[in-house]
Amino acid sequence: MTHALELKDIRKSFGSVDVIHGIDLQIKEGEFVVFVGPSGCGKSTLLRLIAGLDDPTSGDILLGDRRVNGVPASERGLSMVFQSYALYPHMSVRQNLSFGLENMRMPKEEISERIEHAAKMLQIDHLLSRRPGQLSGGQRQRVAIGRAIVREPTIFLFDEPLSNLDAELRLQMRVEISDLHGKLGNTMIYVTHDQIEAMTMADRIVVLRGGRIEQVGAPLDLYNRPANKFVAGFIGAPQMNFLSGALEGGILKLDSGMVRDVPFAGSGPVTLGIRPERIGVSLDGHGDEVITVENYEQLGAVTYIYGAFANGEKLTVQHAHQIPLKRGQQIGVTFPTEAFHLFGEDEQALEPTR
Repeated sequence: MTHALELKDIRKSFGSVDVIHGIDLQIKEGEFVVFVGPSGCGKSTLLRLIAGLDDPTSGDILLGDRRVNGVPASERGLSMVFQSYALYPHMSVRQNLSFGLENMRMPKEEISERIEHAAKMLQIDHLLSRRPGQLSGGQRQRVAIGRAIVREPTIFLFDEPLSNLDAELRLQMRVEISDLHGKLGNTMIYVTHDQIEAMTMADRIVVLRGGRIEQVGAPLDLYNRPANKFVAGFIGAPQMNFLSGALEGGILKLDSGMVRDVPFAGSGPVTLGIRPERIGVSLDGHGDEVITVENYEQLGAVTYIYGAFANGEKLTVQHAHQIPLKRGQQIGVTFPTEAFHLFGEDEQALEPTR
């Protein structure tokens, strides 16, 4: 099967500094793939290598069955949407949309048709005569996306396109880009440090750390079955709780005091991972453990509780209802065994035995 994009052992170094360490990845036609990871993990560098803005130190980049190493960005048939919008301030929206097509010596009639089509799809057709300085941040981002659409690329590349927008507008644009993918059906590769964007938009997520792929999979696969402690902590908000302990003969003993039979084999130090929403709460102090409430946030539909065990370890609880709380009070917490994730000393996930 021919893929829209294939990366084979891609490596990138800047002088003596290695930033991409042998990445292999296949992306299907029409797939929406999100590269996610902390700052400096290599996600934007990888996107620039795909775009042709940088060359890999070694390895192969294939678009379809065509090797494109050394092929200029302008000849790869890709379109990129940048974080900074990169619009020409002295040109109108229409001129910004048409500029690249004019440089390709496309007939004026076809240029006009493409602009009208893209402008209606993005609901900016009433803004075509304005200049970027007369537009809001969201409108500028739509123009930047429109400039990519009119090129009719095989693959869209998005480099943190929503970072400059406020929270409400980011949510709106997230939905609009997902809708756009549904309408166009093109392959899209999207870079972000925001795991919520990744979870809500992607068909598959590529989690990167230190220039290496940690895990690739559908959003809920990564959420429910993280391959290691890093992925478990990066995917999900609030972050998964991590508690220190030891495993011996199927018995888990936490440093905080809890002892539990668990469906995991092996022995030695482990870390228990449990998501905040899987923890039960008892105001009368009953449960597997007791924590002291240090802080809390009541948002109406959900309550976040930030507590600590007697040994000082912290615990975040997401409670699905309103609940009366006071700082300093002690509450019981319950940990369902089926919600446990265990990680060994190498931080890799342990597989349950049943």
